[in-house]
Amino acid sequence: MTLPKQVKLVEVGPRDGLQNEPGDIIPTDIKIDLINALSSAGLSHIEATSFVSPKWVPQMADASAVMMGIQRHPDTTYAALTPNLTGLNKALNTEVDEVAVFTAASEAFTQKNINCSIAESLERFAPLIEKANANNIPVRGYVSTVMGCPYTGEISAEQVTVVCKEMIEMGCYEISLGDTIGTGTPLKAKRLIEAVTKEIPVSKLAAHFHDTYGQALANIYAVLEEGVSVIDTSVAGLGGCPYAQGASGNVATEDVLYMLNGLGIETGVQLDELIKVSHWISQQLQRSNGSKVALALTPKSSI
Repeated sequence: MTLPKQVKLVEVGPRDGLQNEPGDIIPTDIKIDLINALSSAGLSHIEATSFVSPKWVPQMADASAVMMGIQRHPDTTYAALTPNLTGLNKALNTEVDEVAVFTAASEAFTQKNINCSIAESLERFAPLIEKANANNIPVRGYVSTVMGCPYTGEISAEQVTVVCKEMIEMGCYEISLGDTIGTGTPLKAKRLIEAVTKEIPVSKLAAHFHDTYGQALANIYAVLEEGVSVIDTSVAGLGGCPYAQGASGNVATEDVLYMLNGLGIETGVQLDELIKVSHWISQQLQRSNGSKVALALTPKSSI
């Protein structure tokens, strides 16, 4: 297939990037400034936070304050991860635009991550998806470990397809395929998309590739050739998976954008502004974990 003319970047830095940040809790105003700056740079879809138990993810304890504090850009979708009905109800109170649920293609990983089987995780999501849809809130699905599991190794494309199909049938409008430990290669990525698209249209798929072995950009190019036009990225390459040892982090939004610009693919994102945001948030995290001094950022600031 030919490359898509346009790609949507789903910015996951404020949630997936910051949730596992070690050290001190990142100040709420830094998270809000980050999201505002990302929207000003042209990102149209931002996963802003996660409504999870603070016991398990302390960095996301201020989810409601973050969602209520951001400046809503009319062309930006502000999403949140909601693992259960409690999280969904909190998200609805903040006028969230979209929510996401997550499971995995690996039974072992699902047990380690959310303490249940794949089937049990899907059962938990059913009432959540039903309520979200009843409130006209789109639901995005994440499927982790699509090209390898830290506990069981290789994962078959057929198993990934089964899980994705169930989530689509439950009401998810899109499935993000996560190479959680970054062991995928371009050929693996192509074969995965070929298998999944036998059951699900490529327009309902997104790629979420970690860069553990430096393969993320190559893998993204491979799935672009297969027609995937939604890519998850994280500014400054922030983040990783707290339940997958060795997962070095998400692919950097600015690196993906540079590649897409070189391919003549439209995104609507301004690379120069995004690089400024990347430098800024990296400085803030260093300061927050060191001197605890944070600089203010507005969309017009010089970084």
